[in-house]
Amino acid sequence: VQLQASGGGLVQVGGSLTLSCVVSGSDFSASAVGWYRQVKENERELVAVVTSTNWTNTANFAKGRFTVSRDNARNTVYLQMNKLTVLDTSVYYCWSNKGGREHFGQGTLVTVFS
Repeated sequence: VQLQASGGGLVQVGGSLTLSCVVSGSDFSASAVGWYRQVKENERELVAVVTSTNWTNTANFAKGRFTVSRDNARNTVYLQMNKLTVLDTSVYYCWSNKGGREHFGQGTLVTVFS
């Protein structure tokens, strides 16, 4: 399974950014997919995920600001991020899980500056 994330970059406080991730080599429509981000070395936290039935789970810090969505026709998961703060600066990782087997992408850096 390969996950190719894109869309990271520099953004000003209060701005928006959309991350995309193309997942290949798996049954995308039957997988849960979403995003995590780095909080410490070797530690990641959930940002938002969406299941194969479109149920979503969004971290409290992201509720009201971030939206996860999926396009099964394009094997792509998105993360729309609004009202960004400096605390959102991190490496964001695309994630997939099917039958308990999970995979992470290489990460894309988001830097929020004031």
